[in-house]
Amino acid sequence: MDESRQSSSGAGAVLRRMAPPPALCGFLLLLALMFSVSYAVGAAAGPVAPGMHGTESSRGGLDDGGAGSGTDTGGMGGMHGGGG
Repeated sequence: MDESRQSSSGAGAVLRRMAPPPALCGFLLLLALMFSVSYAVGAAAGPVAPGMHGTESSRGGLDDGGAGSGTDTGGMGGMHGGGG
């Protein structure tokens, strides 16, 4: 019987064997696209809470990210500490 496949030699065959599968390349491309779109949407939306800043506290409380004694209501008036 005649062989229907011809063995290819040279640099082209080596590159094809060492290249990652096309499905993996497509997945990584889709992952990068989704990341860049979500980053752009997040940058356009701005901060989640307009008054939210870093963990630095200007009230001179404890230096643990503003946790303090647990009575900080986050600017929500009428809220008292010690919920059930």
